[in-house]
Amino acid sequence: MTIKGGHPWWSYVYDGYYDCVICPGYHILSYRTTDRDGYREYCNDSKICAQCPTWHLCTRSKNCVKTVLRHVWKDYEELADDARYTLEYKDLYAKRKETIERVFADAKEKHAMRYTYYRGLAQVSNWVRLKFAAMNLKKLARWKTRKRFAPPSSTPSSYILSLINFVACLVMKPDRPFFDRL
Repeated sequence: MTIKGGHPWWSYVYDGYYDCVICPGYHILSYRTTDRDGYREYCNDSKICAQCPTWHLCTRSKNCVKTVLRHVWKDYEELADDARYTLEYKDLYAKRKETIERVFADAKEKHAMRYTYYRGLAQVSNWVRLKFAAMNLKKLARWKTRKRFAPPSSTPSSYILSLINFVACLVMKPDRPFFDRL
């Protein structure tokens, strides 16, 4: 954090080649350590900064020590931000609402995923897996009933019945490997 009325945070520039931070007074803050939360600490040389005319805008400490924190994943965050504003990713993000968010909206509205009756991670995880398995089976049944993929005599109900039998077969013997049940 910067002090109120001091230099803004973006005026401290990270130099990846030398692994240091350059302050607005063009002094170097060198790497000191990495804390447990993954933040790299960069500190200045108090003798140099004591002679700087703008040190009072950097820190309020009596011994003129300024510490800048930078997370170890900050480089990747900057790469993601750069990619986010390209035209290719803007088009992909626009398609997100048609594909990914629709699945979660359907789960929330049509499959009672607004709340749960279960407690505990294991029970809720099993319940959610069962819901999404049902959604996947429904999607597969719809996909199979398309005219170009299905034989002329097939009906949606026959596919749904075969899928229900398949799931029942999976549930009956959970200790056996998947391919033994086929």
